Amino acid sequence: MAAEHRRVDTASLAAPESSVASTLRFTSNIVGPAILMADVICLGLSAVMALLLYDAIFDTPVVPAVHRFALVVVSVSFLLLRSSKQAYRQTLMNGLQDSGEAVFDAAVSVFLTAAVVWQFGFIDDYSRGVSVLYLFSLIATIIVSRPILRWFLASQARRGVIGQRVAFYGCDPISIATMQALMESKDLEHVRFVGVADDRPKHAVPDNLRMIGGYEQLAELARKGEVDQVFISLPDLDKARLRSIVDGLSQVAVDISLIPPQAIAYHPDYRANLLGTIPVLTLWQRPFRDINQFVKRGEDLVLGGLMLLAALPVIAITALAIRLTTRGPVFFVQPRVGFNNEVINVIKFRSMYADRSDFKGLATTTADDDRITPVGKIIRRLSIDELPQLFNVMRGDMSIVGPRPHATHMKVGDQYYVDAVRGYAARHRVKPGITGLAQVRGLRGEIRTLERAEMRVKLDKEYIENWSVWFDIKIMFATVRAVFFDSYAY
Repeated sequence: MAAEHRRVDTASLAAPESSVASTLRFTSNIVGPAILMADVICLGLSAVMALLLYDAIFDTPVVPAVHRFALVVVSVSFLLLRSSKQAYRQTLMNGLQDSGEAVFDAAVSVFLTAAVVWQFGFIDDYSRGVSVLYLFSLIATIIVSRPILRWFLASQARRGVIGQRVAFYGCDPISIATMQALMESKDLEHVRFVGVADDRPKHAVPDNLRMIGGYEQLAELARKGEVDQVFISLPDLDKARLRSIVDGLSQVAVDISLIPPQAIAYHPDYRANLLGTIPVLTLWQRPFRDINQFVKRGEDLVLGGLMLLAALPVIAITALAIRLTTRGPVFFVQPRVGFNNEVINVIKFRSMYADRSDFKGLATTTADDDRITPVGKIIRRLSIDELPQLFNVMRGDMSIVGPRPHATHMKVGDQYYVDAVRGYAARHRVKPGITGLAQVRGLRGEIRTLERAEMRVKLDKEYIENWSVWFDIKIMFATVRAVFFDSYAY
């Protein structure tokens, strides 16, 4: 045997986590049915909300039979659309990041229902007002239900009611390193690691891992109901040995999954997808694909338009103050790096003296920068200088939320950003934003050190990988707090 390893009593490996977990426990596969149930509740609740709102606004009665028929059609079409996208096959491992697509499917279902009602000849008895109110109610309940459901499922996972007890088959240095990385992940709180098995171990297991034995001992644990899923993670596994292991474990009720060698080597920089029936590891993917790009653009147009209307008085007063106090243009138009690494012209209020403006961003702005005008200090502190970027949003150059656009020659220390920070260009996979996750996490304003620059890029990537409409809304609210309480803004 290449290395000594410990064997422990299999009965001690998966002790109940709590009295609740011992009497009632679900695997993470319960997430799909939970989403389905939430959507059914949203469909029914939205109908009640729409009728109550309609009664409060209009005096015209509705024909109950036609609208019951419409509710059935919209519900069936919505659930079929969601099912076709495998929305009800999610687990706690891939989260609940489908609110954008769910909103789009809701709109499609309502319009499709109107077409079906017209086709059946019921259109004269079909209330357009109820239909519109139902659409808005359904969108609202979907958006609100997702974070509530996410919180509920996470709380049940912490209690042990929802959990996935997993074991690894493969005791080699690369596999053990992967196991330890997964055990330390904060996104896998519902996962309970039972141990590691291998009939031909090549490495001693660390103290925080338990050696189960071979696949026979692993199968015995599964037979007792103490293992839900087995991950086979040997990097150099031939077909015959894999078949032998799977045959041995397939005699018991346990999920068996294979982690390809490339998955270990490139972890965590990929996403798993299917090409037909063939699994592929996607190393790079456009963040806003298909429906999400329309949802994101719709969000920018609707919210950006409302914000622009609300901000017009402030924009007018600021423009007048700049014009009366200093010479030069009101606006400062600076070339910056935007979507797909292309240069865009970002519009800001001019906060520096006209003859000292830095179009290339060669010099970092500091707290006591003498290039900043008296009015400029105020509007920079309150981020009023950024308001004209709402015109960039309406034009399509920028989004309300996204990574901040950097000047073309922006540096951190003595190096350009692109040279100083690894993976910097990845932030340009989406349109830049007026505000972003980094700005509300304390990385607003001057970036003095390489460490802060790397953290800013890390947060930009985190936003891109976890985008949702709800995430954008949270960042917008957090931006208001950051404007008034962030000392790094100047």
